[in-house]
Amino acid sequence: MLLVTFSTDGGPHRLGVQRESDVVDVGALAAARSAPDPGGLLDVVRQDAAGAVAALLDGPVPAAATHPLDAVALHAPLRPGKIVAVGLNYTEHVAESARALDTAQELPQRPVLFAKPATAVIGPEEAIEHNGHLTQQLDWECELAVVIGRTAKRVPAERALEHVFGYSVLNDISARDQRRGGLWFFSKGQDTYAPFGPALRTADEIPDPHALELSLKVNGEVRQKSSTKYMLFRIPELIADISAGITLEPGDVIATGTPAGVGAGRTPQVWLWPGDVVEATVERIGTLRNPVVDVR
Repeated sequence: MLLVTFSTDGGPHRLGVQRESDVVDVGALAAARSAPDPGGLLDVVRQDAAGAVAALLDGPVPAAATHPLDAVALHAPLRPGKIVAVGLNYTEHVAESARALDTAQELPQRPVLFAKPATAVIGPEEAIEHNGHLTQQLDWECELAVVIGRTAKRVPAERALEHVFGYSVLNDISARDQRRGGLWFFSKGQDTYAPFGPALRTADEIPDPHALELSLKVNGEVRQKSSTKYMLFRIPELIADISAGITLEPGDVIATGTPAGVGAGRTPQVWLWPGDVVEATVERIGTLRNPVVDVR
């Protein structure tokens, strides 16, 4: 299933299932079937209730429980408890990062991890803030996001995928000129620096998350185009490594790293500016579109 969080006419956020041309209102469908309302998407993740949502879709769906896709607003699928992000997880991105910093850079021997706060999360069509007092080097990074569905503590790699609820898209926005003492938290953790969505594809429909095309456009121009098959550390390794010391809980997100093509790696370097539009796409999930606005 392709699960979304949506609203209509500025109303409350609701759980939906996105189909080809419409969105099924899961709460309305549950009421029509005299079944329990599964709540929001985070509730479904925490209760491991994807099967219950799928069961509601068994049989004809009444028209009153659907909305045309172009008549709804999509939001970030959920607010993660924590976002664990992975740096330098594609070989070509390691090389372009070394060029941008004019330093030698060997391939990481273990995953390079950092955190993004939940306050950085925005949804589709929400604005990425460009504060010229804080950055003149705002950059993009299209990434596959892994949404944890079961508590993972010291999980071996061979069992790691059992703990994944599904997959989404995350754009790891970065102020390259805000690395403070070489640390990335403020560079990557500012408000609006984690566009997330537009949907969450359940894990059963992505049997191999390392075979997905991903790309990013700025103002319609392709800046990144690659595949998750080029990850240096694959998702089972990431979950095993993180959960060795940090408990992953349902609703947590792992941003799995970005391929080459970021603005810092170009010659000359290219940055995001107010008025730009960024579109991050992952195959089988969708396109996450966000404008950039001036907030000074």
